Amino acid sequence: MTERVKNFLFKNSSTQQTVAKNSFWLFSGHIISRVIRAVLIVYAARVLGVEEWGVFSYAFSFATLLTIFMDFGITATVTRESVKDETVREKYFSTALVGKGMIFLVIAFGMGIISLTDVFEEKVAILLPLVIIMLGFDGFRDFFAALSRIWDKMHIESGVQIITNVLIAGIGIGALLISATPLSLAWGYVIGTGIGMVIAFLPYRKHFTRVKELFSFSLLKNILKTSFSVGMVGLMWVILMNMDTVMVKWFGTLADVGYYGAIQRIWGFVFIFPGVLAVAFFPSMTRFNKDRGMLKALVEKGLSISTLIAVPITVGAAILSWEIIDLLYGSSYIPAVEAFRILNFSYLPLFLMALFSNTLFSMNKEKKLLGYVFLGIGGNLLFNLLLIPVFGIEGAALSTVINFCIVALYLLAQLKKELDFKVFHQIGKIVIATTVMALVLVGLRFVGVNIYLILVLGMVVYFTSLVLLKEESLGIIARKLFQKNKDSV
Repeated sequence: MTERVKNFLFKNSSTQQTVAKNSFWLFSGHIISRVIRAVLIVYAARVLGVEEWGVFSYAFSFATLLTIFMDFGITATVTRESVKDETVREKYFSTALVGKGMIFLVIAFGMGIISLTDVFEEKVAILLPLVIIMLGFDGFRDFFAALSRIWDKMHIESGVQIITNVLIAGIGIGALLISATPLSLAWGYVIGTGIGMVIAFLPYRKHFTRVKELFSFSLLKNILKTSFSVGMVGLMWVILMNMDTVMVKWFGTLADVGYYGAIQRIWGFVFIFPGVLAVAFFPSMTRFNKDRGMLKALVEKGLSISTLIAVPITVGAAILSWEIIDLLYGSSYIPAVEAFRILNFSYLPLFLMALFSNTLFSMNKEKKLLGYVFLGIGGNLLFNLLLIPVFGIEGAALSTVINFCIVALYLLAQLKKELDFKVFHQIGKIVIATTVMALVLVGLRFVGVNIYLILVLGMVVYFTSLVLLKEESLGIIARKLFQKNKDSV
């Protein structure tokens, strides 16, 4: 039994086992990392207060809008091409590293100049250089850690994620104990991500011994050309996740930014699930991009797992919105409850967008993603302009939900043109289990049961219902632990 578990977690023996193993490690790494980071975020939001937390959230969101250009799809392109042809890996690694470094220097210089102007309030301007450095470190860390995807060794990436976030949380809380200011928190992030970047580099340092020799301007040009569509997708995601905060500040106050930034951190935690699923499936999708039967099976399995996760989270969080906000941030953040309740309904389209866009990219259909990008960015700006001035942070949340639904339907239509797959053909059991869970949550909430117990019982009821209904997706890992490996989906 021990040997089987070890083989399952650390070796690649079949397509299904590899996807399941990758998913396990990425989920574990991201969830543990986000829980650790959440401790810091909740502590910082409480210690700093709504307005000072709003200062940090605004600086972080604005800087993130710029640092997306540091990668702009480069990591995804290097991963895809390295999976296809191992003979070009080191050349791609070296060229991408130098390219990312040059881009970061340009962004950092530009941001430094902007921070010296009167564009931002002084509190925000002071933070921007540090936040830019932190995001730069994080970008390099992600690039080094992502190399594990090429060899389907996601346990390395998972370990790096966890260690980095332990460092960020520990140093960040220590900095806030010394001085409870946004500047102290920013320094905690910078130091933690810097050490994490070094740790991520160490396992792959042998692949960067000939950077100067292998770097190629012509290859960099090809990488940037190929990665443009994916970079635009990344830009869209950054805009979708951060422009709301920036526009809330335009039409509101730093307190509004503090409220919205708080609920976005919870939303960002859930965001790891679709991201992890997409990354876990991507190498296998790339290998089988010519095998439509295998690709169809992978997409349908991804849809099944996506709905299994997204539907209960949406319903559960909507029912318990008040309790969750009060538990995490305290009564001073209660004005954010309604916006949080609305934002929860974006989870299912969020999962679909991640899965469908990665599938199209694995099929070398990245040009089809440009429509997705323009639709996403345009819809975000349009609905924000229409709804935020009228409804405030609730309008920002509603804008996200509407826009995500439209974009998910667009991607579905584009992928259906390329691949004939079934959508939500196994959703019935998930809906039944979620309904049972919802009734239990409402009942427990009505009689005043402790929120911790409600959350635990809700999860137990949901998964027990799925087991009784014999939902197939739950058996992936169990079957692979107890049966002989077969190269199937």
